[in-house]
Amino acid sequence: MSDIFGSTPPRRDPETRSDRGRRVLIPTIVTLAVLLVVGSLFVSLWTERLWYGSVDFQGVFTKVLLTRAALFVAFAVFGALVIGVNVWLAHRNRPNPLGLRRDDPAARYRMAITPIARWALLAVAAFVGLFSGIIGSSRWKTFQLWLNGESFGRKDPHFGKDVGFYVFDMPWLQFIVSYLFALLLITALAVAFVHYVFGGIRLASKGPKFSRAAQIQVAVLIGLAMLVRAAHYWLDRYAMAYDTSGLFDGITYTAANAEIPAKNILMVVAILCALMFFSTIFLGSWTLPALGLGLWFLTSLLIGAAWPAIMQQFQVNPSEPDREGPYLEENIKGTREAFGVSEVGTNDYSAKTELTPKELTASAEARVSTRLLDPTLISPAFQQLQQVRGYYTVPTTLDVDRYALGDNPQPQDVIIAAREVDLEGLQSTQRTWSNDHTVYTHGYGVIAAYGNKRGSQGEPVWVAKDIPPTGDLKFDGPPRIYFGESSPAYSIVGRPDGAAPIEVDTPRGGASDEEGAEDTTANTYDGKGGVEMGSLFRQVLYAFKFAEPKIVLSDRVNENSKIIYDRHPRERVRKVAPWLTLDGDTYPAVVDGKVVWIVDGYTTSNSYPYSESRSLATSTSDTLTEGASQIALPTDQVNYMRNSVKAVVDAYDGTVKLYEWDTEDPILKTWSKVFPDAVEPKSEISPALLQHLRYPVDMFKVQRDVLSRYHVTNAQTFYEDGERWKIPEDPSAAGSTKQPPYYLSTSGPGDASPKFSLTSVYLPNNRQNLAAFMSVNSEASDVENYGKLEILELPSDTRVGGPNQIAAQFESDAGVRAALLQYEQSQNTRILRGNLLTLPVSGAMLYVQPIYIQRVGEGSYPVLQLITATFGDGVGVGQTLDEALRVALGLEKGSTPEPESASGGEAAGGAPTATKTAEQYLADASRYYDQAQAALEDGNLATYQARIDDMAEALAAAQRQLEK
Repeated sequence: MSDIFGSTPPRRDPETRSDRGRRVLIPTIVTLAVLLVVGSLFVSLWTERLWYGSVDFQGVFTKVLLTRAALFVAFAVFGALVIGVNVWLAHRNRPNPLGLRRDDPAARYRMAITPIARWALLAVAAFVGLFSGIIGSSRWKTFQLWLNGESFGRKDPHFGKDVGFYVFDMPWLQFIVSYLFALLLITALAVAFVHYVFGGIRLASKGPKFSRAAQIQVAVLIGLAMLVRAAHYWLDRYAMAYDTSGLFDGITYTAANAEIPAKNILMVVAILCALMFFSTIFLGSWTLPALGLGLWFLTSLLIGAAWPAIMQQFQVNPSEPDREGPYLEENIKGTREAFGVSEVGTNDYSAKTELTPKELTASAEARVSTRLLDPTLISPAFQQLQQVRGYYTVPTTLDVDRYALGDNPQPQDVIIAAREVDLEGLQSTQRTWSNDHTVYTHGYGVIAAYGNKRGSQGEPVWVAKDIPPTGDLKFDGPPRIYFGESSPAYSIVGRPDGAAPIEVDTPRGGASDEEGAEDTTANTYDGKGGVEMGSLFRQVLYAFKFAEPKIVLSDRVNENSKIIYDRHPRERVRKVAPWLTLDGDTYPAVVDGKVVWIVDGYTTSNSYPYSESRSLATSTSDTLTEGASQIALPTDQVNYMRNSVKAVVDAYDGTVKLYEWDTEDPILKTWSKVFPDAVEPKSEISPALLQHLRYPVDMFKVQRDVLSRYHVTNAQTFYEDGERWKIPEDPSAAGSTKQPPYYLSTSGPGDASPKFSLTSVYLPNNRQNLAAFMSVNSEASDVENYGKLEILELPSDTRVGGPNQIAAQFESDAGVRAALLQYEQSQNTRILRGNLLTLPVSGAMLYVQPIYIQRVGEGSYPVLQLITATFGDGVGVGQTLDEALRVALGLEKGSTPEPESASGGEAAGGAPTATKTAEQYLADASRYYDQAQAALEDGNLATYQARIDDMAEALAAAQRQLEK
């Protein structure tokens, strides 16, 4: 078709239009991808900056960011330059292309690369540079430790180097050497490829032919790699001090007498090999380099591998205990020092199984303080009795703390939980964005109960309860919990001036009101926590961060709004102290009238000389971590560990405080140099806070794991391995998980009064009887004795059973079975056995286990009905520990305890009970009175008071029966 001038328009080729579209589309896609990555990075960095500013740890963010950025740039530039310059030189010194044959196999690569050679060079350099930068940036902790490392003041016995060299310097030096070696090898391969493509290296029947330029460049790169390899051998000698491949970790006889000398020889051979490669520059021959490589390979095979193997097989193995003895002693010493158990010894303990009435009375105070409530079982009771509203929750495993309550100056064990908001407890119709993020924003107060008391129906005896809170724990203002373990991902708080509050706060009229938002008061957050987001810019930032456009569109986001996120106490501490390993058990405490969270922080290393390496995950795993009741630690391998920091997070405003705890830890001192204002001195810990600091459970688990073998300090006995212990399986859990340690107040041998302790037991390696009892003083206010580990070792021929044997003994005992018969026969109840506690009492070993009864059905919860106890072969059961213990010792005739109930039909939690007549209750009261008088005559005031309380309950029950 012609136009008006009679000319025919040119025809457009469809393929041309397609190519033009691709040329437009591809840059557009690349541009959008770059913008997306850059935008995401900007949003992440800027919101992180705002978050760190909100917790006054801006210095940590800046230091980490600048360190990572500097390392990224340094490694990226270095890596890009090394490979870029070498590839450029290889291309620049290529042979004349006119002399190359067209049937050369590399010709097709040459034809493809030649048009884009410059872009290919930039792409390779950029890729290697980017990859190098990412690797370097990831090692910012290793770099800072190397740059600021402190002295340990202790030298290793073989090289005489300060331990700080191994902990701080070696990881960085090994990383640099490994990085350089890998970079040189990659560069050599890239250079060889370029030379091959452009004719510098030609494949021939008699072997590859190199141009002079290709020969020099490849030889120099391999020579440099061999020099780096020599440095690697030099460092390998020191790395033997924490090598894990031998009979034990550290330098062994073979390492000292064969492997380390072999490393010295290999280091010299590697240097000679490098010089032979460099000689190619002048000689133009591969003869010397080939000879050097052959020498290095032969030396590595004969001296590096064969010599140590022959020495181990023919010199060490026939006399291994004698050869390895001195080195094993160093391993024992180093391991005990690295895990903080160098001062721990074992004390002989008779564990007799009989007590006289006088001894029983003398130890009554210790028994009365024993914690009976099981934190792993009573969460449903806390939930049902003190939840108050469906949108509140408590964790499945509660925490144990101690408080001085009422007029009693002696702190008592308390089971405590924070009452946190739980969005899953809302009805489906309530789950809107506004409700989730602007209305249901916080929990309220704590729930706490005596650890050693039970109500008349087996329910907890409260220390703190209800909303508003009542009880012995006093609060300085409303104890709102905006930061906790179950808090929403983010909440937006703050209202315009004069606007009505919208955050659900407390139920009107207290805990007894029916559930419903109309029955609650409202509140507006006025704490200093959270990030201000009144500006449109910040609202857009957080809309992108949380992928939620309502943050920009909602009218509830206003000029006074703040956004609260990263609310888990452990996460907040991890962010402000990324160099710490954190304990898996975060617990709440009421300090100076405020609810705070306490988190224990560890400094660790895996480079401590002569120390046995441990997996944190393996050492700390038990029933609680397997059931997700406690956070499992990472799989990091460590051979040094210190509880160096105590962290406190305010539950209302999210303030994070890091307090120095181990004042002698060189790793903490090093990090304090890196972040000078992050950790406050130990002297800043208030006396009120000190009362609630405790020995951390994961530290104890790791030490327990170490001492299962390293309680033996004699090298010969250690080698024979006949004294190894093991941690028992948990008898109250299904499967083969390890029994967790328990916090409780108990008196050890020679103790005048009970002390708050963390306890565990050991079994012999191949038996089920008890081998030892381990405890640590957990009272931080006891400055002289806090952290003192004690092991009570039982005689090898002891008759005291281990936890699983005792659990089986309880289950098969006729008295216990008779007491549980009515529950076993009922299809509406479940029997739950609590934590099996092991206690040293008056030279004997006491086992105590609470038994809970729970009705099957919604709304039920376990109630503590019975206590079982045993000394040796005697088993007792009762409604109190003292009663069960007297039955076990034969000091009181056993009877089948019957649970008492005000309703006459069901105990607390809905468990069915037997109903007594008024005459039976009066008979019980008379019996309790006689027992009280007998206890008074013996001077046993604790038992006297317990029996008087029992008598009062029996009289009240009789009165209720008569009134029916």
